[in-house]
Amino acid sequence: MTSAPQRRVPLLPTVLVLTAVALMLALGVWQLRRSEWKGDMIARYADAQNLPPVAWPGTASAREAALYRPSSLTCLQVLAMRETAGRSVRGQSGWAHVARCRLAEGGEAEVALGWSAAPAPPVWSGGRVTGVVAPAGEDVRLVADPPQAGLEALVRPDPKTLPNNHLSYAGQWFFFAITALVIYAMALRRRADPVDLASSATGR
Repeated sequence: MTSAPQRRVPLLPTVLVLTAVALMLALGVWQLRRSEWKGDMIARYADAQNLPPVAWPGTASAREAALYRPSSLTCLQVLAMRETAGRSVRGQSGWAHVARCRLAEGGEAEVALGWSAAPAPPVWSGGRVTGVVAPAGEDVRLVADPPQAGLEALVRPDPKTLPNNHLSYAGQWFFFAITALVIYAMALRRRADPVDLASSATGR
C-alpha cells in the first residue's frame, strides 16, 4: 500500500502570503493615487498665487480655497505674540514673529508679522495688514507683505515646498510585495526538494 503524495503547495501559508501581497499591492496603488492627488493640489495652489486678492476666510472651506492667495485683515486687538523658527526673504535663518489677533471682521487669526535675527518680540498694536494666506496646521495664517513692526520680510509661502512622497511610498509597497513572493517561492522550492536540502547540509 503506497502512501499519499505530499502536498507540494501548503494551502494555509499560501493563502496568507497571497493575501499579504494583495494588501501590499493595494497600498501601493493607493499611494499612486495619493501622489496624483497631491500633485494636482500643489499645481492648484501654484495657480492660486496669480489670482486676485480674496477676503479673509472665515470657514474651513473658505480657508482651503484661499490658500496661497493674497488677502488682508484688520487686527483690532493683539491677543498674544509668539516667536518660531523662520527664514527671511533673503534666505537667512532666524525668527518669525507671529501675532494672535482679534479681527474687526470677526473671529481670531494669526499674522506672521515678519522676520528678525533675534527672538525678542516686536512692539505692534495691530491695524490693517496685507499679505498671503499660508497653511498653519489645521488653520491658516496671514504672512504679512509688507512686513509689520519694523521687521524684515519673511520668505513668501510657496506650495512647491509641500512634500509629495507618495510615489516613493508606492515603490516601497511594490518592492515589499515582490520580495514576499520571491522569499515564499524560495521556501516552496526548498520544501519540494528535501533530498537536495539534506545533501547540501551533509556536504554530499
